Amino acid sequence: MKMRRLIASVLAVLSSGTVAVVVFQTTPAAAERRGHDPLVIAHRGASAHRPEHTMLSYEAAIAMGADYIEPDLVSTKDHVLVARHENEISGTTDVASRPEFAARRAAKTIDGRPVTGWFTEDFTLAELKTLRAKERVPDLRPGNTAFDGLAEIPTFEEVVRLAQRHGVGVYPETKHPSYFDSIGLSLEEPLLDVLERHRVRKAYIQSFETANLRDLSGRTRLPLIQLITHGGAPYDWVAAGESRTYDDMVTPGGLREVARYADGIGVDTRRVIPVGADGRLQAPTTLVADAHRRRLDVHVWTVRNENSQLPADHRLGDPASPVYGRATGDVMGWLSKLLDAGVDGAFCDDPGMGRAVVARRAVGGGE
Repeated sequence: MKMRRLIASVLAVLSSGTVAVVVFQTTPAAAERRGHDPLVIAHRGASAHRPEHTMLSYEAAIAMGADYIEPDLVSTKDHVLVARHENEISGTTDVASRPEFAARRAAKTIDGRPVTGWFTEDFTLAELKTLRAKERVPDLRPGNTAFDGLAEIPTFEEVVRLAQRHGVGVYPETKHPSYFDSIGLSLEEPLLDVLERHRVRKAYIQSFETANLRDLSGRTRLPLIQLITHGGAPYDWVAAGESRTYDDMVTPGGLREVARYADGIGVDTRRVIPVGADGRLQAPTTLVADAHRRRLDVHVWTVRNENSQLPADHRLGDPASPVYGRATGDVMGWLSKLLDAGVDGAFCDDPGMGRAVVARRAVGGGE
């Protein structure tokens, strides 16, 4: 496989203290992907290296070799889709420090859970564009805080245009679709509108809910992915009118039902390779084989770099070290095990690591 060049030009740190910015020149991953190589999906962009869901993060992910970039989608007050992990944005923007928006702080119930903060649906796009993104988990990724304040909240359309320019795919997730539908800001119509206007053919659409995927299955030919957690549902099952649980979905009968409206499943890694009480890996389940029998792709989430985010088998370094939890572990070895289990793609916080593992396997260097 031809190796990708990652060309970076660094703007010098100015005497005023301006943070240096790395600008990547990118080449499409699609041109280098072989046949049925597993997909490298950039989880919220290159979120191990840049604040998530920013153009900085997506640009870096493309440069590192991602096949797809993932924007989580929520709606503004004026019904424009933007990329945020949640509609509550105090953890990912500077909104809490902006006095002009102090009165927007609110308490809501989102999918059966009480949440207090600032919500995208209470802001117009123009207002959101005045905010600046920041690192969501600064204790885990202190290096990313160097980019705090440099990026806007991107619209879905801006993310699509970036992906189209560089020949990579988009992998949007509809966040809280039942909730947004209940307040008159349905996510599906503007999502399909953007994809259709830009003639996007390289895309997956994912959701933790089932009703909107069933609806989308009759409105688009793009592949749909049913997300499945390891534990409880991230939304209100009763309010959504769903009688099944995620445990039901991963049974042979449950997968047969999923295959009626979806083209694949996106599952917590522990559904494929369980982790014991000691944090160590156990024998793989039959989920991948069961899903493949139903012609469902299996994409796993999330492969992260840090020791605290890895199975105990793949942690490196001295546990007594104060930086042990955020130190990089054997993420390549962990991803290799998942690919050995037969998964068709992986969401990676560090798509460069993902690309390296896939490339090594493609040339016969896999474990």
